[in-house]
Amino acid sequence: MDASLRRKGKRTDVLAVLSFVALGFWVTGRLWLDPGSGVRDNRSDQSQFEWMMAHGARVVTPFAYPFHSDRMNVPDGVNLMANTSVLSISLPMTPVTLLIGPRASFLAFLTVGMIATATAWYFLLSRVVIGARGPAWLGAGFCAFAPAMVSHANGHPNIVSQFVVPLIIWRTLRLGEPGRWLRNGVLLALVIVWQAFLNLEILLMTAIGLGVVVGVLALGRPALRSRARPFLAGLAVAAVVAGVLLAYPLYVQFFGPGAYSGLSRLIRGYSSDLASFVAYSRESLAGSPRTAAGLAKNPTEENSFFGWALVVLVIALVWWMRRSIVVLALGALGLLFTVLSLGREVRFDGRGTGVPAPWAALENLPILHSVVPTRWALAITPIVGVLLAYGAERARELSRAHPAARPQIRFATAAVLTMALLPILPTPLPVVDLDPVPRFVTSGAWRPYVAGGRSVVTLPLPDTNYAEPLRWSAVTRLDMPLARGYFLGPDTRPNAEAPKVALFGAPPRPTSSFFATIRRTGAVPPITPQSRVKAVDDLRYWRAGVVILGPHEHNEALRRGMTELTGIQPVFTGGVWVWDVRPLTD
Repeated sequence: MDASLRRKGKRTDVLAVLSFVALGFWVTGRLWLDPGSGVRDNRSDQSQFEWMMAHGARVVTPFAYPFHSDRMNVPDGVNLMANTSVLSISLPMTPVTLLIGPRASFLAFLTVGMIATATAWYFLLSRVVIGARGPAWLGAGFCAFAPAMVSHANGHPNIVSQFVVPLIIWRTLRLGEPGRWLRNGVLLALVIVWQAFLNLEILLMTAIGLGVVVGVLALGRPALRSRARPFLAGLAVAAVVAGVLLAYPLYVQFFGPGAYSGLSRLIRGYSSDLASFVAYSRESLAGSPRTAAGLAKNPTEENSFFGWALVVLVIALVWWMRRSIVVLALGALGLLFTVLSLGREVRFDGRGTGVPAPWAALENLPILHSVVPTRWALAITPIVGVLLAYGAERARELSRAHPAARPQIRFATAAVLTMALLPILPTPLPVVDLDPVPRFVTSGAWRPYVAGGRSVVTLPLPDTNYAEPLRWSAVTRLDMPLARGYFLGPDTRPNAEAPKVALFGAPPRPTSSFFATIRRTGAVPPITPQSRVKAVDDLRYWRAGVVILGPHEHNEALRRGMTELTGIQPVFTGGVWVWDVRPLTD
């Protein structure tokens, strides 16, 4: 290749990456422009990830234990390996968290994660898989900014940050190189460990996908079998090295304090509606809340919304390129993930059909009992992206082979891609104004109350529906310990559906349930002498030093409820109502 072609290729690479940067900031732009805003459709997860970013900084600076934390859910703490700790991101982003704040690190994680995902796919497709930059740009853009990815951008930076997946694929494909099995195995192990501390669910899907494709290639291409020995040797090295590095963290995850055994049956029932595959996501150009109504559990889990035009195009591409063993393997894999995402019963247009799906026989197996079935559809996105790249490259080859028909081929290709992809172009994430963190928190006025290992109790107590206190704690670099929280932990209640099944938050206590009722209804439940005794017991269990109430729509009811439960008159200071409960808990 001469110098002019190399320069042209580099310019193309730069333009491709810049286009991904523009798309990343297009999707998250409203969050950048308004420093006081948050993702409208998933405020709780944003608060949780800001807390996780602060935890990563705490691991680097005071050298806190990385896999478990006592800064939330006092006195039991939280098993962070069994939650989304994102240590592979939060640790290196410590300077951003400390200098600018956890919101900035969360937003950088979200935005740069999408850009890095597109960039990684671009270089994998253009250098390894396809070998052409234009088709690679098309496929990579879809892999990072497809409707499912933009849907998860509503508070799930760990899921949209899939830039390690192309690295795992690349290093797996290199395992067959003769004479480099040890080096290649170690490098594959390192990127596996990197992904393990980013999102284990994505790692599981990647492993299954690679296993299917590599197995099909081994059967369909006999010439590759000569590389079996170095491939298997490198794979064994990767398994051993990754197993050694992950042994202790995984032990903590599955057997340490706060470990749980699978998701609840309710969460494992979150499946993809068959009608959603041809519908448009609310974050797509042609979509809206009306087009997605009843087809997904929430705006963050629109994993299967591809639109009818793209579904038709993908089926046509697989048929057109059916002579390619890789395309057939990708098509079969996409079908497998589609079927798995349907859950235990096929649903259509929001209603159960009574038709059982294969997931019903798999959902209780170890590891699989921790997977939300609808997220299998998320794994279809990169498959479609790669098929689009293959299809664009095949069209380009066809136009080169038939110069006389080149204009017609290019026009047909552009028209088909426009009809399929224009309706699903991403729109900016909707945002909402967040209440400022109260001065009582930012000033450190809470510190005297938590001396001696005490905690801060917030009203309402934090859970999956109200996680603002996690954002407050993150601002203090987790110096402010919280009672309860938003996390996954074991359900230890006697009436739990299964031993230690996952529960969002800690098992309810009388006082947390009392204030949860006020949060939902705005009404204060009847208060009896027994409820006052239980309130004191709960405050002692939480080692409470202070109870605080910040801005809330049911502020008056919450304040009256705590005052009547404890008999303590609150003081308004630093933007919050404060109950000094140390006399009750000493």
